[in-house]
Amino acid sequence: MTAAGPTGEHPPTPAEAPPPPAPSAIERADRMNAANMVRSLLPLVVICLLLVGWQAFRSSGDVGVRTVDPSSSVQVAAARASYQLLVPTGLDEGFRPTSARTDAGAAEQGDPVTLEIGYLTPEEEFAGFVISDDRDADPVADVLDDAEEQGTVDIRGESWTRSTTADGETALSRETGGATVLVTGSASDEELETVAAAVRPYLR
Repeated sequence: MTAAGPTGEHPPTPAEAPPPPAPSAIERADRMNAANMVRSLLPLVVICLLLVGWQAFRSSGDVGVRTVDPSSSVQVAAARASYQLLVPTGLDEGFRPTSARTDAGAAEQGDPVTLEIGYLTPEEEFAGFVISDDRDADPVADVLDDAEEQGTVDIRGESWTRSTTADGETALSRETGGATVLVTGSASDEELETVAAAVRPYLR
């Protein structure tokens, strides 16, 4: 009995895995539709972000604006002033008072009295109102000393002197009852004239 010798044959190799089937036309179409949808929505998303950013930018001007009630300063000035106090009255709510001060608290009977009220205007600019019976008071002198007169303007039947300050801003001023009334600031001439038109005697 003879032993079986090696046959010389290699063992069979496992069959190679067939290549994955090519994606069907439907699958390819679905992927293209999804990509097209993303590309078509992208401009809309960008536009929405721009609109949100623009609204935030427009409203940012109100952030941090602190308004004040000038009535206490007005009352103290009226009680100590030796002249008929005038103040802006009935301004539109777009004119927001942001500051109010007077030196009347330390004034003795007969001393000069100065009242200042600052407004943030509807156009987000500054309009300042000053009344004083001291022509050399800083709030008056700092504006008018180096200002150049540009003529007069009639506002609600009152003649105001229009000047250009050293800072290039408009100043409206007039003398009444021994006091100087002044409206000035970075606001437009129209807004400054609106404040001037609202100036009336303060009624306690």
